[in-house]
Amino acid sequence: MTADGERLSTEERALLYDLGRAINEFVDLDRLLPEIVTRLRSLFGIESSAVMLLDAARSEFYVPYVADIAPAVERRLAAVRFPADRGIAGAVLHSGDVAHVPDVSRDPRWYGAVDGRTGMTTRSLLCAPLRGRAGTLGVLSLRNKVRGTFSDDDLRLIRAVADHIGLAIDTARQLGEARGTAERLRDEVEVLQQQVARDAGVHGIVGHSTAMQRVFELIASAAALPVTVLITGETGVGKELIARAIHAGGPRRARPFVAINCGALSDTLLESELFGHRKGAFTGALSDRKGLFEVADGGTVFLDEVGDMPAAMQVKLLRALQEGEILPVGDTTPRSVDVRVLSATNRDLAAGVRDGGFRADLFYRLSAFPIVVPPLRERREDIPLLTARLLERTLKRFERPATQFSPAALVRLSNHDWPGNVRELQNEIERAIALAAPGAVIDAADLSEHVRGASVVAPPTVAAGGITLRRARDLFERDFIARVLSQQGGNASRAARVLGISRVMLHKKLRAYGMRRIDLVRVSA
Repeated sequence: MTADGERLSTEERALLYDLGRAINEFVDLDRLLPEIVTRLRSLFGIESSAVMLLDAARSEFYVPYVADIAPAVERRLAAVRFPADRGIAGAVLHSGDVAHVPDVSRDPRWYGAVDGRTGMTTRSLLCAPLRGRAGTLGVLSLRNKVRGTFSDDDLRLIRAVADHIGLAIDTARQLGEARGTAERLRDEVEVLQQQVARDAGVHGIVGHSTAMQRVFELIASAAALPVTVLITGETGVGKELIARAIHAGGPRRARPFVAINCGALSDTLLESELFGHRKGAFTGALSDRKGLFEVADGGTVFLDEVGDMPAAMQVKLLRALQEGEILPVGDTTPRSVDVRVLSATNRDLAAGVRDGGFRADLFYRLSAFPIVVPPLRERREDIPLLTARLLERTLKRFERPATQFSPAALVRLSNHDWPGNVRELQNEIERAIALAAPGAVIDAADLSEHVRGASVVAPPTVAAGGITLRRARDLFERDFIARVLSQQGGNASRAARVLGISRVMLHKKLRAYGMRRIDLVRVSA
């Protein structure tokens, strides 16, 4: 053997030692596999080395890591998937033995489509199976010796190396799965802790009005069915509380409930929050991160303000709903998830579809089961009960002594239109508690100016004596219907919903009281 040959043999032994040490050192696949393919390229003096892993569910090879003399080839090959029963790699997977192919053009097993898709030119190959404890994980592929051809020594060496690499990959996978399970449990615990903390300071759903009883019926029905639910209503009506009630009443109650505001983030950040990202996918992505769809696997994802979702994300969300798969930013392998999606908006999504701002196919996918939450002004009879519940919870949170609202204050609260709905009412109660003396009754003077100025809806005035209870009730009902119709601009359908009766019943009452809708729109609200 020449001096050069002796020197090269010494380098080979050193590289092999380093490779073994790397295999034993790295237990993370994302660190192990790049180290392996890089060292193999040096060890064997080749143009390219690649680890081709088997996706058993799809019976396909994918190439998560490759080291090639051409960076463009590395990028293209990393995006390639091909059938696991094709080519020399497929033959090695099937036979379980090493394949040495000096000239691929003369081998009938050669599958040239990969070269065609990556732009590389393969002349010779050395392929070995990567065996794990429970079966073959994939193949190790070495392509084109830089000088000369693959030798018998290379053949023996790849057998020994492949066995070590296969076991290392298997171990790293098992550790990764264990670590993933631990991370998932940690994420779920964090979500549950946040949920408990949030629920501790949030009132429950309150309402005895006909409108809210209908909402409760829909919540119960939606909880029992695995359908996508679209919750609509004005800002502050409690759409997220409705979503949480649906989740809590269904079979996924023991799994996480995670919520996100779709209008508060850019396309990239929203995609990363929902689907996760790989390390280096964008500036600031310093490590792999799971998205909410993975964190909530088996549970529920609540998409608040879904009407504000950017157009590009609408496409990706639709795919996730249709396929049950997500693709983290910067990743090439989709991941299956099992989540129930509930969404909410204060926008008219149907109008958004007509205007072209919201995808029709996504709208129909999200709105399979619509729930409309009425605003407070359409269920004023709920305000005293809701006020009492909010007052009790707020006093406990502020650590203030028990108190109550005076009748005059309750009248003002009940007659305010509450454009901010329950959220505005909550803020008003917090303000009143802060202004009133501890333990003192909260009077109308403690309310904000715009609430104190609310017009009072008083019952109709009747003469003392000479009137029956039935007549008084009819007069009140006639006046109340007139006011509701006036508030709804004479729209009988909307008025009927506010009154909690059918449109047919409303028309019967209008005829019974001799009322005409054309007159009612002139009635002062």
